[in-house]
Formats: sequence, C-alpha cells, structure tokens
Amino acid sequence: MTRKILAVDDSPSVRKLVEFTLKRGGFLVTTAQDGQEALEIIVRESFDAVILDVNMPRLDGFEFLKRIKANESLAMIPVVMLTTEGHDMDKEQASKLGASAYLVKPFKPTALLELMNEVLTG
Repeated sequence: MTRKILAVDDSPSVRKLVEFTLKRGGFLVTTAQDGQEALEIIVRESFDAVILDVNMPRLDGFEFLKRIKANESLAMIPVVMLTTEGHDMDKEQASKLGASAYLVKPFKPTALLELMNEVLTG
C-alpha cells in the first residue's frame, strides 16, 4: 500500500525537494504552501503523515500542529517537523504539541526517507 504524505512548507524549492525525495521513495505526495492551505486539504483528504515547516505565513507549523492534534479524526496522523529552527526550545514545543519527529534543514534526502519510514512503521 502506497503511503500518502502532506508536505507543508512556504519555500517552493523545499516543497519540490521534499516532493521529489518522497516520490522517489514510493510515497504519494500532496503539497501546501502554509498551514492554512494544509488545514483546508487535510480535512478533505486522508494522509498517512504530515511533513511540516515551522515558520510560514498565515498559519505557522506550531499552530497547525496544535489544531490537528486537537481534532479527534486527525490527531493520530504522525507529524514530522522539517525546519531551520534547530533550537532545543522549538524541538521541545514540537514534542509537547505532539510531533512524532524533528528534522533540521538543510537535510539529506536519505535521512528524510529513513525518518518517514521509521515514523510510519512506528
């Protein structure tokens, strides 16, 4: 069964890199440019996991994470934070809000694939 991933990042180049990497790893990928667009998508379609940036316009990653974890039908979806914010404080906040994993940019595509497979097999 092919896993479906929602990749959320305001950077077009990062979205393309994540999408390319995941597709090469056998995943189906839908992208969103910010948390608001991602919320609109995730209530219409089902996903096996979300890859989420922190700093985005309209709705940042932490607020998106808070909202889906508060939604009973979405709360079990694993969320991997993929961000330039490598501070311990940000990692702790992501963990408290329910993120499954945290990967700091720049990242190696192989590391992202390994992490996604790890999170999904859990």
